[in-house]
Amino acid sequence: MIVLKNKKLKEVLRFILTGGVCFLVEFVLLVLLRDSAGLPTLLANAIAFTVSVILNYFLCLLWVFEGAQGGNGARQAAFFLTSLIGLGLNEVIMFVMGLIFNEDMTVMSVAGKELTMYMVHKVIATLIVMIWNYFSKKAVLSKRS
Repeated sequence: MIVLKNKKLKEVLRFILTGGVCFLVEFVLLVLLRDSAGLPTLLANAIAFTVSVILNYFLCLLWVFEGAQGGNGARQAAFFLTSLIGLGLNEVIMFVMGLIFNEDMTVMSVAGKELTMYMVHKVIATLIVMIWNYFSKKAVLSKRS
């Protein structure tokens, strides 16, 4: 087992791993809600994002940011406010990309499943919002808050 001595590197790696798990949950939920349940893309995206934020909150609290467990209601509210801003950014990016590129256009097929543009939009939106999330969550949940 590799032991990381650099506290900052350890935190960033945990944040990336947590984000990856949350992204997978969010992406799968988005696809299920949109393609199986027939919800509009932006509604399915908002629901999937919200579920992911709740999971992300508990993982950040318990595993990513040292000392975050001692948080109070104000820190929790700030965490969810930053998440709400992240949702807004995510929705705007998905909406604009949907205007530019047809979200139903097939990019490729993998194992009988079509990869469509809305999925590509989601990945791009997530990468952009990830930067916002790291810095905002760290500010809210770090020991100094």
